[in-house]
Amino acid sequence: MTIVDAPAQARRRPWRLALLALIAICAVAAVGTYLTAPRPGGSMDPDSTGSTGAHALVALLRDRGVDVIVANSVDEAVHAARPATLLLFAQTQRVTDESQLQRLAGSSGDLLLVEPTSHARAALAPGIRSTGASVQDAEPDCPLPEANRAGSVDFGPSNTFHAVGGESVTSCYGGVVVRYRAGDRAVTMVGNADFMTNGSLLRAGNAALAMNLAGEQPRLVWYAPQHIEGSSSSATSIFELLPNNVTWIVVQLWLAVALIALWKGRRIGPLVAEDLPVVVRASETVEGRGRLYRSRRARDRAAHALRAAALQRMLPRLGLGTVAPQPAVLIAVAQRSTSDPESLRHILFGPAPATDADLTQLARALDDIERQVAHT
Repeated sequence: MTIVDAPAQARRRPWRLALLALIAICAVAAVGTYLTAPRPGGSMDPDSTGSTGAHALVALLRDRGVDVIVANSVDEAVHAARPATLLLFAQTQRVTDESQLQRLAGSSGDLLLVEPTSHARAALAPGIRSTGASVQDAEPDCPLPEANRAGSVDFGPSNTFHAVGGESVTSCYGGVVVRYRAGDRAVTMVGNADFMTNGSLLRAGNAALAMNLAGEQPRLVWYAPQHIEGSSSSATSIFELLPNNVTWIVVQLWLAVALIALWKGRRIGPLVAEDLPVVVRASETVEGRGRLYRSRRARDRAAHALRAAALQRMLPRLGLGTVAPQPAVLIAVAQRSTSDPESLRHILFGPAPATDADLTQLARALDDIERQVAHT
């Protein structure tokens, strides 16, 4: 028969209870930290809690009873779209393939285009054009119920739209929000996405207008791609793009480089240090050039400068020279990113943007491609 010391057992019992309580507190704290931790993401990302994400709007719509379905590709968006459904399409600059845009144009249900590019407008809303004007804070001034219930909205710098070809549209907020019907589908366009993001939702009537437009139907398909969409049409390698007899060209180039090195490599005399008469900060030079481009509306020159700077930073990482041919650059960038050469051709070597908003979206797309190349 074993005799247990009752006082000793009683002394050990409080330590056990304290240890169990400490473990429970740590578990609750870990779960709470995980649930409340910020979730990074890109612009209009429904899972991002950053200032440019849209997690808050998606949460409000679900609390309101709207069935929000997040689509990560064109296939998922088209498959989820059906009658009595609203397809919200944002980040349109990441879908440049004409066939993919035509699939979205032929989907069922209503359509909400958020800050569309000119390429996306031509495919999804051919009767609407951008006026090039900019509106920041405005009253509804239209018969659209969703806008009148929201009142004044702080959009930030936004594009405005107008109809062409006799299209009958309802224009609100000076043209920032327009709506028209194409058969059984209601197409709504918004000239800026910032008022729908987490950082701007509490300003003026932003939250009301965002919920009214996105929650118009009981089912919402949210499609805001965070990467360039599209697939490569062929499996052509970089060696197949090189011309015949390229060996002789390389030999000639090496010979030319050697001759130029011998010519330029002569030392005329010692280097002399000379103080500059004026020191100008690089940031001031960039800002001055940007203001000059904006005052002259030189979007073509600004786009060329952005593309040239992005290529200048990416080419050394890709092992290419500054005179590398365009097909070789497209193939090399496509191998280091999630995009295909045709989509990259539109972004890296495409036409000049038509509006300031298109120029901003081009800068974001170039930054996205450069980040993928640097991190791959």
